[in-house]
Amino acid sequence: MNSSPKLVLYNFSHSSCSWRVRFALNLKGLDYEYKAVNLAKGEQFRTEFEQLNPLRYVPVLVDGDVVVSDSLAILLYLEEKYPQRALLPDDPRRKALNLQVASIVCSSIQPLHMLALVKRIEEKVGPEEGLLWAQSSIEKGFFALEQLVKDFATRFATGEALYMADVFLAPQIATVVMRFNIDMSNFPILSRVYESYKTVPEFRASSPEAQPDAGS
Repeated sequence: MNSSPKLVLYNFSHSSCSWRVRFALNLKGLDYEYKAVNLAKGEQFRTEFEQLNPLRYVPVLVDGDVVVSDSLAILLYLEEKYPQRALLPDDPRRKALNLQVASIVCSSIQPLHMLALVKRIEEKVGPEEGLLWAQSSIEKGFFALEQLVKDFATRFATGEALYMADVFLAPQIATVVMRFNIDMSNFPILSRVYESYKTVPEFRASSPEAQPDAGS
């Protein structure tokens, strides 16, 4: 019997950063306790959550006495601690590509369309400018990603197997299509691999609508 404590994931169903981690945990076959943090109700500002992550962002993973926040840091931790079903390939070139895609999504795309930033732009500049800013930022990032993966993408972003690049791309594409009306016909490679993601059971199981707090 496995006596090690269960992983605990503090997350929000509609957070794309949380979605990445749920997807990765599913791919690795790791059971975890789901702890919902409703961002719409401001639950991230509660004292008990701030003690886990002073930035008050989700997701946060707790593994025994180890607490890790930030989705990229969490995935790298999982790779080290739970190497089954590796999310980084052995080939150095493809590994670097996967890390680059992950970094672009989590540092050069997703933060630029966060709801708080979009609302701030609307307040300071104008009601239409928030959406335009978000769309421009997303499209700039997607054009870069198309170029990066064009010589590697087959069924998935960097080949026939799912890797870390896909774990970051799949929720990102799903989120921006739903929220920001991005025309994905401008990104044929990303569109093609996204159709593949939708057939993956672990991705479907990690989607916002499949979570216990989906109605929040």
